[in-house]
Amino acid sequence: MSKRVVIIQGHPDAQTRHFGHALADEYAKGCEDGGHEVRRIEVARLDFPFLRTKEDFEKGSPPDSIVQAQDAIKWADHLVILYPLWLGSMPAVLKAFLEQVLRPGFAFEYQTSGGMAKKLLAGRSARIVVTMGMPAVVFQWVFFAHSLKSLQRNILGFCGITPIKSTLIGSIEGMNDQQRMGWLDEMRGLGEKGS
Repeated sequence: MSKRVVIIQGHPDAQTRHFGHALADEYAKGCEDGGHEVRRIEVARLDFPFLRTKEDFEKGSPPDSIVQAQDAIKWADHLVILYPLWLGSMPAVLKAFLEQVLRPGFAFEYQTSGGMAKKLLAGRSARIVVTMGMPAVVFQWVFFAHSLKSLQRNILGFCGITPIKSTLIGSIEGMNDQQRMGWLDEMRGLGEKGS
């Protein structure tokens, strides 16, 4: 079954291509091979301010770049979020983007009864791809992947996105060409399946 896929590239460097960009390219190629429609969001290339108040988060008007990103997410069946692990979490610009995009009224709706918020992005799935310098097993079993779990449960899951799968790619500085090609092939295969 054909899917509508949005790839969100969360690397904060808009000037240089990194391994994460190659991973996103291969995922997109796989999507095209599998007959899926693809749109891409390069967070580092967007112009938007950081949110600084609760009032702005809840009642402010998002800038045009964020409205366009919201339109793409609304269109999508499946989201792919790629980012490098920085200080144990996602880079600040990606977090700022998610705060801007996943606002009340778009991603969730507060309930007047005080119960759980209504999840407005239900019906969408996601894959999170994280690259890191440390071995992935260390991130998972020594640091318990806390930041990844927070993104899965407290951010995406809170908005109704499920299932959420993850791909952790560790020790990227020490990879040889064959290992890199293996990961690129893996991404292309996932893209072909829209998974």
